[in-house]
Amino acid sequence: MAVCETCGNDYYMAFEVRTVGGGTHTFDSFECAIQKLAPVCEHCGTRIVGHGSEVSGRFYCCAHCARTADSAAGFEIRDTVGAYPG
Repeated sequence: MAVCETCGNDYYMAFEVRTVGGGTHTFDSFECAIQKLAPVCEHCGTRIVGHGSEVSGRFYCCAHCARTADSAAGFEIRDTVGAYPG
């Protein structure tokens, strides 16, 4: 069994996540992996689990947060959820 590095749970179904930088992390759930590894929106503080938006090297959970935090650079960012083509 392996111990989750976020919560300390010793779990027989733990898994490892290897990062591009060469790090190896052990977790017992995706929830713990997200808590430890997911970036945080620089505007609202939520964990970015999906694609999010990057503007001028800063990460945001959505276009709204990007525009709110940086109206000049974030102006070009658009969410596509619920948008209809054409």
